[in-house]
Amino acid sequence: MQNTVTPTHCPYCALQCGMNLTPEQDGGVAVVERPDFPVNRGALCGKGRTAPAVLSSSVRLTSPLVRNSGVLEPATWDEALGRIAEALSRTRTEHGPDACGVFGGGGLTNEKAYTLGKFARVVLGTSQIDYNGRFCMSSAAAGGIKAFGLDRGLPFPLEDIPKTGCVILVGSNLAETMPPALRYLTELKENGGKLIVIDPRRTRTAEQADLHLAPRPGTDLALALGLLHLVVAEGRTDEAYIQERTSGWEEARAAAMAHWPELVERITGVSVPQLRETVRLFCEPESAMVLTARGPEQQSKGTDTVGAWINLCLATGRAGRPLSGYGCLTGQGNGQGGREHGQKADQLPGYRKLDDPAARRHVAEVWGVDPDSLPGPGRSAYELLDALGTDIRALLLMASNPVVSAPRAAHIEERIKSLDFLAVCDVVLSETAALADVVLPVTQWAEETGTMTNLEGRVLLRRRAITPPEGVRSDLEVMHELASRLGVEKGFPTDAEEIFEELRRASAGGPADYSGITYRRLAEENGVFWPCPAEGPHVGDSKPAAPAEKPLPGAAAQDGEDAALDLLPDDPASEAEPKAAADVHPGTPRLFLDRFATPDGRARFVAVTHRPLAEEPDDEYPVLLTTGRVVSQYQSGAQTRRVDELNAAAPSAFVELHPRLAERLGAKEGDALAVVSRRGRATAPARITTSIRPDTVFMPFHWPGEGRANTLTNPALDPTSRMPEFKACAVRVERADRSAEGAV
Repeated sequence: MQNTVTPTHCPYCALQCGMNLTPEQDGGVAVVERPDFPVNRGALCGKGRTAPAVLSSSVRLTSPLVRNSGVLEPATWDEALGRIAEALSRTRTEHGPDACGVFGGGGLTNEKAYTLGKFARVVLGTSQIDYNGRFCMSSAAAGGIKAFGLDRGLPFPLEDIPKTGCVILVGSNLAETMPPALRYLTELKENGGKLIVIDPRRTRTAEQADLHLAPRPGTDLALALGLLHLVVAEGRTDEAYIQERTSGWEEARAAAMAHWPELVERITGVSVPQLRETVRLFCEPESAMVLTARGPEQQSKGTDTVGAWINLCLATGRAGRPLSGYGCLTGQGNGQGGREHGQKADQLPGYRKLDDPAARRHVAEVWGVDPDSLPGPGRSAYELLDALGTDIRALLLMASNPVVSAPRAAHIEERIKSLDFLAVCDVVLSETAALADVVLPVTQWAEETGTMTNLEGRVLLRRRAITPPEGVRSDLEVMHELASRLGVEKGFPTDAEEIFEELRRASAGGPADYSGITYRRLAEENGVFWPCPAEGPHVGDSKPAAPAEKPLPGAAAQDGEDAALDLLPDDPASEAEPKAAADVHPGTPRLFLDRFATPDGRARFVAVTHRPLAEEPDDEYPVLLTTGRVVSQYQSGAQTRRVDELNAAAPSAFVELHPRLAERLGAKEGDALAVVSRRGRATAPARITTSIRPDTVFMPFHWPGEGRANTLTNPALDPTSRMPEFKACAVRVERADRSAEGAV
């Protein structure tokens, strides 16, 4: 490695914390603080600090594997790629292109996500592509598009959070999922702002709150509607803002007024005095925010729930104004960028819609293909997985582990086993990769260059710091080789920057416009916020709405605190080209300050009403299960479970339950409990605490085997976002060493 220090980003969550990598004598790297990056300012959680452990050849794949006589055995790259190409070709010939499926991941770089979507549609000609980001924030995306005309997780930078007057944090445990972000809430309180946390559990994050509301899982929609009812009843609406900047208020108000406080108290378990105090804390300051995460979003009514929280912001004039607004805390590392550039079932690069003729023409021209050759929208993630082995006969999977992460996981595992052919590209032999016919070992974060887009919409440059082990190739090389073997010789380069240049052209004029972003700018400016058109309004301009396929309306560009930061002196990009010209578009840290991204520039209220969970408790399954994460593991745990330090802190699954429920079961701390739903049974030790509601149990979802929480979860889908209802399902709990007679 030539540089002594390589500035890059953490491989895990959507904060994409900045870090520096320094070489070690054994050829590895060590993580060093990078205080110049504004998101984390040097702070890292345990996962980030220990990330280099997964780079070790002792824990990761370094050779292709092929299945012979039922056993995965090492093979050459030529043999492995040949098997994949032959299987995909045979499947297309015998069953048609849609018999080939592609499943991606929210951890792929923008370049990989873009190329994967292009590979599916141009090389395979299949509509059957989606990714695990559908399980992350798709409901928030759908709600944001309905209300604002645009989905970007946070329409403002994280640095705005400590400066607002009040934050309502709904269904997020930042202290464990994104520990470096907790400082923004701490600074909020230090500045005199108020924090309201809504979570059925009293988490480490809830302990920081001025007010903690613990609603029954699955009732966030009723809670938001009840708060809006009180806002109206107490005369706290911003009528001038509603008239000038919104539409649809009358219908939304009428729907909210049907949710009076006493009714909401009965539905949610949140008392009327707490509802009134929430409204007071939220409405009294000049500015306020609502931030949601997986709690309200991973529901079969997640889009409506997000819409109700957005309605609360709109009714009080808390959107499209400085230090105010609705935002979603994206989970996966590239959950934002991953869905913007084509690996989602219904989208093309630049967040264009696949069923839009103009979008198809634009992207087809960049790709050099006939627009009519592009397939239409395909199945969403769970629906795609559910179709494996029947309509979909062969699957190419990258950067995902649905055997652990998908709802109704035992069923999905069986669907995967029923495939004619499965190829997996991964860093480690995940539970899903272990079922594959061919497994390809691919490069990781520190071994490759590419871009990521964090939860703020900040596009970042991840830099290569070390050479991957012999026998490991990049996903881009895999797609290049497969495309060539399947008859497409051009259009699939292996250089990430070359692909990004094409991505810029493909995204130009779309909602997620990256055309004004270059690798040089990303290196010089510590990231650039999209939309950033190649030619657009300068700093301070406030233009009216542009026609379709033009720069995004309502995106007020700013500089100041977002000015470019100097490169470290040893960064090669500092000598590659001169600094960006002063008149280029600066990017858009803050959206909607002038107008929203709707045809008329107005935000749209959406009339929604509470409805029950897809599966409410009953006599047979009387308890609610909710799922989530712990601080020392990440997602399906495929990588973090291979890090000794993280495993020591969080070695296995557990069942968190209230002492009253434990007493009814006759269970003590550490006793093996069985949690049973209509889909299966999971077993894990009891963890007894008063921090959870007595009618609810909690399980983290990072582990396979007996403790696999997603064996239990309900695949009921939101009708708009197609998000499964991970966050609440009916279960019974019993001592694992007893019959179901003593179950609760």
